[in-house]
Amino acid sequence: MVISYDKLWKHLIDKKINKTELKEQAGITYNILARLGKCQPVNLESLYKICKCLDCKIGDIMEFEIE
Repeated sequence: MVISYDKLWKHLIDKKINKTELKEQAGITYNILARLGKCQPVNLESLYKICKCLDCKIGDIMEFEIE
């Protein structure tokens, strides 16, 4: 099982927000952004902060891909 955050990056493009703005607005760290960029797991609290910042649901920013 692989985690994909492709939906998050598309969501940011649609809202015209860059990664640095997301970091500041959501209150997450550069480490979390790096993990997202590498499609690595992050904690639910960070995902919640991103969803709250973007006013979306978790399914709008990530998905699991079955290998």
